[in-house]
Amino acid sequence: MSDVGTEILDRWLGALEARHRADLSFAEIRRGLQALSSLYVERRDRAPLADAFRGAGKRAAYALFYGPLHFLVVGRIVREIGAASPPPERILDLGCGTGAAGAAWAIEAKGTPEVLGVDQAEWAVVETALALRALRVGGRARRTDVDRARLPGANGAVVAAYTLNEVGAPARDRLLDRLLDAAAGGTRVLVIEPVARRVAPWWGEWSAAFTSAGGRDDTWRFRLELPERLRLLDRAAGLDHRETAARSLWMGGAA
Repeated sequence: MSDVGTEILDRWLGALEARHRADLSFAEIRRGLQALSSLYVERRDRAPLADAFRGAGKRAAYALFYGPLHFLVVGRIVREIGAASPPPERILDLGCGTGAAGAAWAIEAKGTPEVLGVDQAEWAVVETALALRALRVGGRARRTDVDRARLPGANGAVVAAYTLNEVGAPARDRLLDRLLDAAAGGTRVLVIEPVARRVAPWWGEWSAAFTSAGGRDDTWRFRLELPERLRLLDRAAGLDHRETAARSLWMGGAA
């Protein structure tokens, strides 16, 4: 990331910490991060996903740690596949969470695209709006189902990062058809998920659909230089994200 990008990221992290640490101690946020990690990694098949963001500690941990981590991963993938050139006019961030994915792509594209984040959770819509402002990315967020969001046209892009594993099968199937149709019309489509097969057992079907339509399926493993705030949380929670893996599906648009 460029020096400008690093400065912007540091400002966002500082704003996040100031806001969430106003009401929560470091220990409470650390426990929230440990609970999130346990839910997603160890208890994925036994605990409802609704538990993931029940409680201020877990929401703060996601915003302070996983949001910036996803920002770094998405930005790296966007650079590797050349998705930022030419810059899309608009980026739709499906299941935006904290807005990290759409913002990362927009910043890699020199900050010119407008980002629209959509999510079912009101707290995520608020976090995304604040993140876009802190990162100096134009855009907004609204609350809606991801499979009902209006997709951008030929000069636009869609990113679904760490999102579709939480969408029910019928809605996910509908969304696959819509994304393929949009890509055929020139929309750029990027899907990112963890590498663990049990998180996204549907990946094989999506991969076959994307690659048969001219897209690509990649598995990534990055050594990340985590900002100091993330390193502290990572160590305190007993985690190690100095090396991070992800996989992606990409359709560069037919136009």
